Amino acid sequence: MMTEEQQKKLNVPASKLPMFEGPDDFRKSIHWKVFRIMAELVEGWQFLADFKKTVTFFGSARFPEGNKWYKAAQQLGALCAENGFGVITGGGPGIMEGGNRGAYDAGGTSIGLNIQLPHEQRTNPYVNRSVAFHYFFTRKIMLSYAAQAYVYFPGGFGTLDELFELITLIQTKKIETHIPVIMIGKEYWDPLDAWIKTQVLEKFAAIDSEDRNIYQIVDTPEEALEIIKKTPERKSFGY
Repeated sequence: MMTEEQQKKLNVPASKLPMFEGPDDFRKSIHWKVFRIMAELVEGWQFLADFKKTVTFFGSARFPEGNKWYKAAQQLGALCAENGFGVITGGGPGIMEGGNRGAYDAGGTSIGLNIQLPHEQRTNPYVNRSVAFHYFFTRKIMLSYAAQAYVYFPGGFGTLDELFELITLIQTKKIETHIPVIMIGKEYWDPLDAWIKTQVLEKFAAIDSEDRNIYQIVDTPEEALEIIKKTPERKSFGY
């Protein structure tokens, strides 16, 4: 069992996590990694199969308690729980903690897809159902696997990576095209949307005009909830 101080040291952005597995560790072998990846995928899919009505939250791990977006994630987590939706996050700090905290405090299902460290899991204290992954990329697959809606709060490179990957999966019809991608915070997302419109679409013609309909930008948790409540249950899962 971790002490509170140990937990705080792990509850940091991923870029600040400690390195492990020395250069001569047999787990560096490509053969070992292949089997470990397979095992993580099987365990992750089996774990998520038990949750039929969920919303996945993404956003910065750097926002502390009291930050406006932490509070917004906490509020939406509570609203989702009150309306029968489980909340899935990466199980870490910032937006992840806010979303889990809202669902947890409202008596809902608060799910964390955590990262394993040498002897512990990196997880916030508001997760009541969890599974841990060694690899960030297998965890990312699970985060985009089976939810009915995906919510993106302001964030850094990781959040943008997760956003554009999911938009691409929908654009290329690798997952169901009706799944809502909701971006909360117009002050953060509107400039990105304007760049996509003027540069990516109009100047360079690198996407189709309908591709901008894949995502929706809102400003409040209440607006996001109204979209989430209208989502049909996912009928198929995976890539």
